[in-house]
Amino acid sequence: MSTHHGHTHGPGRPAFVAALTITLGYAVVELVGGFWSSSLALVSDAGHMFSDAVALALAAGAAWLARRPPGLKHSYGLARAEVIGATLNGLIMLAIIVVLVVEAVQRLLDPRPVMAGAVMFIATIGLVVNGAVAYVLSRGQHHDLNVRAALIHVLGDLVSSVAAVIAGAVIYFTGWLLIDPILSLVIAALILFTTLQLLRDTLHVLMEGVPAAVDLAEIGSALAGVAGVSAVHDLHVWSIGSSRAALSAHVEIGRLEEWPTILRASQDMLRQRFAVDHVTLQPELSLKRPAQAVVTMWPRGQKPS
Repeated sequence: MSTHHGHTHGPGRPAFVAALTITLGYAVVELVGGFWSSSLALVSDAGHMFSDAVALALAAGAAWLARRPPGLKHSYGLARAEVIGATLNGLIMLAIIVVLVVEAVQRLLDPRPVMAGAVMFIATIGLVVNGAVAYVLSRGQHHDLNVRAALIHVLGDLVSSVAAVIAGAVIYFTGWLLIDPILSLVIAALILFTTLQLLRDTLHVLMEGVPAAVDLAEIGSALAGVAGVSAVHDLHVWSIGSSRAALSAHVEIGRLEEWPTILRASQDMLRQRFAVDHVTLQPELSLKRPAQAVVTMWPRGQKPS
């Protein structure tokens, strides 16, 4: 049995720390401005920004843990810390959505006066700040669930800032106070959609599902097509972290002496064609099998049914 290990590296902590500093500083400003102007849109935006600060702190800690080397207690290292951090951030976002919806419904039933000019001014600055933070984070790896979780928080704030500017303008020119809670509900719905998608993806990784970018049948056929391989069975592909896949399989061959050559060819093919570089392959001598179909087996030159 042979194993080949590879590692990928996501964005470093400096990006998270810079984004955290910007976000936390302006969250205080926006919260004070929201209470002063009596704007739910601003207060909810400030709440999002405080949650962003928590999210970014979690992301930075998870990124640090994920880079710790393997040890006797964690033979894969702590790569899934990023996935756990992303899951926690998703759950925090769900709690914020609930609070936002409750407050918005209360405002719909009992509208309150809003200082529209102050709302537009503060929200415009928040829009610039959130845009800067989103830019810093977007320079990382988009397929990294940890980065995606942090970005969902920040992009949610970006949309909230846009909504606050619109709400302030509508109230300033028309006096229609209901626009404030209505836009808050729209924001909550948009963030809920992206948050549920994130949680679905993180749970898929934690349940060791096949990575979304991987076609298990295609990998099985490709392995069975390597010169010297007669069949492949017990094939498993799962995610160690959000951006690192692992594979194990039993490979049937005609002669064990050919195994070193077959192993190198298989590893190179999996790395270049499927970006899977953590590979464990078990060689077995080819055996005559009964005629019935074996669902988990990929005979050479055939695709599984």
